[in-house]
Amino acid sequence: MQRRIIVSGTASGVGKTTVTLGLMAALTKQQRIVQGFKCGPDYLDPTFHLAITNRISHQLDSWMLSEEWIKTIFYKHSKDADLSIIEGMMGLFDGHAASNNVGSTYEISQILDAPILLVVDISHCARSAAAIVRGYQLLEEDVNLAGVILNHAGSEGHANLCQEAIEQMCDIPVVGYLKSDDVPVLPERHLGLVSALEQGQHDLLIETLARVVANQFDLAKILDIAQRSTSLKEEKFIFNWPVESRHVRIAVAYDAAFHFYYEENFSLLKKAGAELVLFSPLAGESLPSECDGVYLGGGFPEEYLEPLMKNKKLIADIQKASKDGMPILAECGGYMFLAKEIHVNGKTYPMAGVIPMEVTMQEKLAAIGYREVATVTETIFGKKGTLIRGHEFHYSTSRFIEDVQPAFTYETQNGERHHVGFQSNEVLASYIHLHLASNPEMALAWMETCQQYQLKRENSK
Repeated sequence: MQRRIIVSGTASGVGKTTVTLGLMAALTKQQRIVQGFKCGPDYLDPTFHLAITNRISHQLDSWMLSEEWIKTIFYKHSKDADLSIIEGMMGLFDGHAASNNVGSTYEISQILDAPILLVVDISHCARSAAAIVRGYQLLEEDVNLAGVILNHAGSEGHANLCQEAIEQMCDIPVVGYLKSDDVPVLPERHLGLVSALEQGQHDLLIETLARVVANQFDLAKILDIAQRSTSLKEEKFIFNWPVESRHVRIAVAYDAAFHFYYEENFSLLKKAGAELVLFSPLAGESLPSECDGVYLGGGFPEEYLEPLMKNKKLIADIQKASKDGMPILAECGGYMFLAKEIHVNGKTYPMAGVIPMEVTMQEKLAAIGYREVATVTETIFGKKGTLIRGHEFHYSTSRFIEDVQPAFTYETQNGERHHVGFQSNEVLASYIHLHLASNPEMALAWMETCQQYQLKRENSK
């Protein structure tokens, strides 16, 4: 049986990540094996999980993935852990739409039969905290709310007042609290928390979190709550993919500028016959030799424009690869890197120039939301109309400087049809982070496209 808990909250910004990281740090210091998971499409929080637990954290998204996929991901990565901590997204019931629970943390708790610890911001209330918790208990008939954590308490006495009210009215325990000045504020940038790839500056923060949580949380009770779950059975997926004769090399950009990838995308590509070869554009590295495809993920290219534009060898190699028809998938940050130029604070930075596009960074969020897209024409993923789900979140805007073939089309909630991205000569690029597990056959189609390029490359020697 895998012990598991979900750390959820009443809303975004109530302290879910702070509590999650504190629990991970405190329990890891007890020499326990802690496995992290994240509800929703977020990339940044899992990098913090990795930094603390030394184990890759995995996204669990019930809008992009089926129930079987979620159970498979959880079972596979939690079976050797002492405890799995699943960090929620937004508020407990927030997901794809306001009319149902699809894509919500609540839905993940139902799929995995995972007890929930609800983080409540009590900075402006006392007895009313019980009304908040009671509302979350009653919205659905079977909410597995097992404990409460109080955040932003003015004092220990304030926390005690809220605890008394909650335990009296809601009949569930308060298992910990944080005062407003207990820990430093987690640093943020426009995409959220600063990536844990830069975690060196956060060592003191994590030490402080571990100490405070060990002192102010009932870790024994939390571990007991985590054990109140049914055993999960391993889900079996049979793809019947003939991979024995297929072996292609995919160059994957991976460093502080490009590191937003769904781990399950990597797993599927490997299953389909890919060898993933990581390289760092920021370190001055170019495409690895004998590559048959390129994967440019999202990240923070706008933070590293000087070293990126100075990597002339990579830019030349990317330009040649695109002209030669090498299959290239670029998402968000990778899409920006393929543009002609990026504008930031009045300065212009030339990029790879594969896409006739200008990108401009701005202060306000440009787009956010789930996307179910269809390919507009035949692509590296196969025939026209191939469906795939993903997520879009970015602060930059883009403008094509000549007519292009869009990559995808999707319909908005108000019925508008949008065409987005870029498709040409085996380059498929857009702002959308695609989840291959929403349509696994695309991984196979991409590898078959790479294999065709491989044969062409070998025949030209």
